[in-house]
Amino acid sequence: MRILVVNVNTTESITQAIARSAQAVASPGTEIVGLTPHFGADSIEGNFESYLAAIAVMDRVMSYDQPFDAVIQAGYGEHGREGLQELLNVPVVDITDAAASTAMFLGHAYSVVTTLDRTVPLIEDRLKLSGLWDRCASVRASGLAVLELEHEPQRALEAIVQQAELAVTQDKAEVICLGCGGMAGLDEQIRRRTGVPVVDGVTAAVTIAESLVRLGLSTSKVRTYATPRPKNIIGWPGRFAR
Repeated sequence: MRILVVNVNTTESITQAIARSAQAVASPGTEIVGLTPHFGADSIEGNFESYLAAIAVMDRVMSYDQPFDAVIQAGYGEHGREGLQELLNVPVVDITDAAASTAMFLGHAYSVVTTLDRTVPLIEDRLKLSGLWDRCASVRASGLAVLELEHEPQRALEAIVQQAELAVTQDKAEVICLGCGGMAGLDEQIRRRTGVPVVDGVTAAVTIAESLVRLGLSTSKVRTYATPRPKNIIGWPGRFAR
């Protein structure tokens, strides 16, 4: 089985970290391929960058020229998952959906700890759109930019733990979701500090994608995510046909 894990930003070191986390939980025989978009922002922290990333991720996946069995979009609260579901005949799993749905098996309510406060409304909207909002106790911002997670790991850990503890004590969350692909690999440390289950969306998405492939299931094509009708796409070099 081959699963593509697509970073939403263009920072190659983040792609590599995400891929390592994904491979660590993958089953024997599952190959994880980390992909970085050919264009876009080096971090995604707002609507403009998120919409740009949606196009870049679709472009990157559709230009991959080897067989694959599933795709993971490794951006928390980002746009584009629905477009990939239309374009592909294999399962598409977004880490936002994967983390929140997994958290609901583990406790009555979950909270998301993310990066900057400006990303909170994006995550709230994506959870509402996915039907996962009712069990969300809160979405909290650590105040860190995405790239600070990589460059200042200890400071990042402390900021995330602080907000996770507040989510548990003040918002009554029973599970914490890490609200950024760049937080991959921090779940165990935060679990030890907070005493509650902590879900990393990247690793959760891997296990969900593997399960869908083994069950022989993929996106329904009868209506919402039907294959796009043939169109003339003018002036765009990307390949949006498979």
